[in-house]
Amino acid sequence: MEQRPSWPEYFMDITRLVAKRSTCLRRRVGAVIVKDKNILATGYNGTPSGITHCSEAGCLRQRLQVPSGERHELCRGLHAEQNAIIQAAKHGINIAGGTLYCTNTPCIICTKMIINAGLTQVIYAEGYPDALSLEMLAEAGIRVSAFHQLSCADREPSP
Repeated sequence: MEQRPSWPEYFMDITRLVAKRSTCLRRRVGAVIVKDKNILATGYNGTPSGITHCSEAGCLRQRLQVPSGERHELCRGLHAEQNAIIQAAKHGINIAGGTLYCTNTPCIICTKMIINAGLTQVIYAEGYPDALSLEMLAEAGIRVSAFHQLSCADREPSP
């Protein structure tokens, strides 16, 4: 019998799918905000609506050889976490108390938004080089967890 994915597996699978919409040339990132097992908003990294995508305009950060995790202001795009929070605000959705699933740990800029948006947990698939971000999330009391695939025995059986 096929096993159903756990809720964290389900939401992380969707997060990875959302990341496929990214137009970033350096890293594809997806974010999903969940509350009470309901998806409230999604986001992926890319340029603001109506702005030429980096895949067409080129990457300023690559041209300037900016290392990952530095000089976030030198980018045409928004991060996935920012886009998810902005989409919730645009549509009047209260995300306070929610969980952010993300393909990468958030940067310091996204961390400040996560704290002020009232999110209470971050679950990420891969790390990102930003120690200050993790320090501030901990200080704010936001739970941060690395996502780990559950074994088949931990999944729910399909009906």
